[in-house]
Amino acid sequence: MATLLDKTQQSNRSSPKWITHIVVPLFNLFVALMIAGIVIYFNGDDPIEALLLLIKGAFGNDEFIGFTLYYTTNFIFTGLAVSIAFHCGLFNIGGEGQAYIGGLGVGLVAIYLGHLSPFFVIPLCILAAVIFGASWALIPAYLQAKRGSHIVITTIMFNFLAAAVMTYLMVEVLIEPGQQAPQSREFNNNSWLPFMHEIFNFFGIQISVSSLNFSFIIAIISSLLIWLFIWRTHWGYEIRTTGANQKAAIYAGISPSKNIILAMVISGGLAGMVGINEIIGVHHRLILDFPAGFGFVGIAVALMGRNHPLGIFFAALLFGALYQGGAELSFDIPNITRDTMVFIQGLVILFSGAMEFVFKPYIENIYFFIKNNLLRS
Repeated sequence: MATLLDKTQQSNRSSPKWITHIVVPLFNLFVALMIAGIVIYFNGDDPIEALLLLIKGAFGNDEFIGFTLYYTTNFIFTGLAVSIAFHCGLFNIGGEGQAYIGGLGVGLVAIYLGHLSPFFVIPLCILAAVIFGASWALIPAYLQAKRGSHIVITTIMFNFLAAAVMTYLMVEVLIEPGQQAPQSREFNNNSWLPFMHEIFNFFGIQISVSSLNFSFIIAIISSLLIWLFIWRTHWGYEIRTTGANQKAAIYAGISPSKNIILAMVISGGLAGMVGINEIIGVHHRLILDFPAGFGFVGIAVALMGRNHPLGIFFAALLFGALYQGGAELSFDIPNITRDTMVFIQGLVILFSGAMEFVFKPYIENIYFFIKNNLLRS
């Protein structure tokens, strides 16, 4: 009798995309939550109650939804940043530093030009976020493309450099006069992005106050533009070809070094846009540590979203829900601390990243087994 694996091989067909792009990520998420539930159970709490409270804390009312989408915005930017580098065969682990420097660009424009018209200063802040983030990714990109330096090593180093630069500037240069906290003065409100509750209120719709602001719309527009760029332009085609096979790209007349630099510059610009949400969207001043790990979580977001903008949106929404729902869960069940939520997020990252294809062969075998039996019947 042929085994299940034999039948899969005999079918001589690849599994449909919905297996790879939907079923496998959902099953990985299920396994991560199951393990988290077991840990919570042995910690003395009800895992079902914890899950329901987490969902309620993320989507229970319009205020919670607003904060969930606020976190989602950052993960969309960093997820897109990681994904476009992946398409070129690069592992940009420097999103944290690029977001940091992008926020610095936003802050400098808001500090020194914030008194100008918002129709001028806000677009300039957005442009500064992209330029500063892209510039911080340019040097590792050049070193990879022209000198063979590994992109992972250089981008990690640049994360530390960005942190050091920001610490010096916030303590010695940009600190608010007369204050000891390492933060700048508050920006002129001409440079503030409007909150979504203010936008809705303008149209006569009342929603609860939250940190959700116009940068969420910018993130959605960015997702659409990246989709068009990657799959509908010859630049995107060259990037994907370089990532798939550099030798074939060279044979086709495509320059790998040019596309490595292009992909990394776009990646850095997208990561830098985190500064839009954090600096002129919420805090309205430069502060230390505002990236708060968003650049690293963006790696898992891109992997779980299969490097597609639509998948990245839903993966970003998942991590946004974990951030917001986890904060409310820790408040409702004090025994489930923030460290526990970091552990749960780590499980999701583990199964969505390093172990993303562990269960894929078994899921595909089950699919082909069912399909072959249905065809015979």
